[in-house]
Amino acid sequence: MNGVNGVVEQTKKLLSGASNSNQGEGQYESPANALTLLKGYKSKDGISVAELMDGTKNGGLTYNDFLLLPGYIGFPAAQVDLTSKLTRNITLKTPFTSSPMDTVTEANMAIHMALLGGVGVIHHNCSIEEQAEMIRKVKRFENGFITDPIVISPNTTVAEAIALKEKWGFGGFPVTENGKLRSKLIGMVTPRDTQFHSNLSSPVTEIMSTDLVTGSEGTDLQTANDILSKSKKGKLPIVDGQGNLVSLLSRSDLMKNLNYPLASKVPGTKQLLAAAAIGTRENDKERLAALVEAGLDVVILDSSQGNSMYQLDMIRWIKQQFPSVDVIGGNVVTRDQAAALIAAGVDGLRIGMGAGSACITQEVMAVGRPQATSVYHVTEFAAKFGIPCIADGGIQNVGHIVKAVALGASTIMMGGLLAATTESPGAYVVGPDGQLRKTYRGMGSIDAMEDKKAGGAGDKANNTAKNAGTARYFSEGDRLLVAQGVSGSVLDRGSVTKFLPYLMAGVQHSLQDIGIQSVSDLQQGVRNGDVRFEIRTASAQAEGNVHGMVGVEKKLYS
Repeated sequence: MNGVNGVVEQTKKLLSGASNSNQGEGQYESPANALTLLKGYKSKDGISVAELMDGTKNGGLTYNDFLLLPGYIGFPAAQVDLTSKLTRNITLKTPFTSSPMDTVTEANMAIHMALLGGVGVIHHNCSIEEQAEMIRKVKRFENGFITDPIVISPNTTVAEAIALKEKWGFGGFPVTENGKLRSKLIGMVTPRDTQFHSNLSSPVTEIMSTDLVTGSEGTDLQTANDILSKSKKGKLPIVDGQGNLVSLLSRSDLMKNLNYPLASKVPGTKQLLAAAAIGTRENDKERLAALVEAGLDVVILDSSQGNSMYQLDMIRWIKQQFPSVDVIGGNVVTRDQAAALIAAGVDGLRIGMGAGSACITQEVMAVGRPQATSVYHVTEFAAKFGIPCIADGGIQNVGHIVKAVALGASTIMMGGLLAATTESPGAYVVGPDGQLRKTYRGMGSIDAMEDKKAGGAGDKANNTAKNAGTARYFSEGDRLLVAQGVSGSVLDRGSVTKFLPYLMAGVQHSLQDIGIQSVSDLQQGVRNGDVRFEIRTASAQAEGNVHGMVGVEKKLYS
């Protein structure tokens, strides 16, 4: 009975306090003291990144397992600076890269990723010549001054000029006396010249324009742009004192300079940044030499498990043979893996093992690590040496990008998220539901590993590989291939020229919500404990998604 009486008395007191709660202001703190009183709390809301990533308490985490807490908004989202490091020596205006997969990144994707402030990494599941040609297309696409234009001779036929247009995607070609650069310029051929000429075997001298407006060698870009604008021509040939062609300026390039202010360019050259992947076998040395000759700026060593004797030897060889090329090593998910590659001389790291949407390494091999945990631990270690890191895999939306960057990644890599864009390789097909789709496959899928585009079978005993899939997963020469990826299709996402700006705006708004104005400030805030986190339970994840609705149309941007 005493226990019951105690409860009754306590209840009376509580009710009495509640009834008196509106009687007199003295029972409350003054609102003017709210900020002062807040400082009296021993800790901030949420938890620090160290508490979040305590594996003994929370286990391995994915991006869906936590949230960042909001801060104070004191600036417009457009002022958020997304400048990020790709490598020790290369900075991007946006933290976006595309994956070196044969259903994601070829020349067209690489060009548009660079125009939009990121970089596209061209895959190597193709011949050396094909990959080198893709690098050349990237470097030629927007140069300001095109220093190695396609030049034709007086003997070139109309049919050959049309074929060149189909191959390169543009149709304005200078004609010189011997068909080479630094030869006397005698005319220009444009698509309007070839379009309605019936005799395809005619030489281009019958249709070329000879009334040319030219610029002089040594003319700066601004002056050349002014001449081009006033001439109303599509191309401005630049000639030396003897009338020999030395370079070319394109009106479309001028327009792209105006429309793509964030473009990733090599300083001093106006060329777009070009990146490509290679394997870690002996024959990849020949591949790299061809890519460097074509203009390669960054090479990614493409391996599912980067801490191998093959990759360490390749890093040292590249640094000795091609010191001007930045090397990104990987993939890694632990400090131990990262340390070996850093010691070997990498300029950047790529983090992820089994987190990609088309990857089943964790399921099949029982090896890997949840991606958020991987990114945190590797970047925390790599930062001690000034090595930027790419978070590769598991990115499904804007929120995942922000979380990866908050945990320390300088850039993120997207595969499935870009696979069904207009600029990705392959043709659209109509699915059974009537919607447009494109094929998407992991490089560890049987389809990718059996693909012979790269030139045939490999030989593990002799350390050679002719297929990017088998090389990446150390399966070259195996009689039985063990899949570490799957094949499928992805719904159409439209053009990256709309999708990447959406991602960029989304990340800017997210950082605005957190109260942070730049990527570097976000990472500093995480390190010093000002940016706080919260673990999400399964119920919290359900609450944070669409619920209680039917017939939902999830339109992400307009």
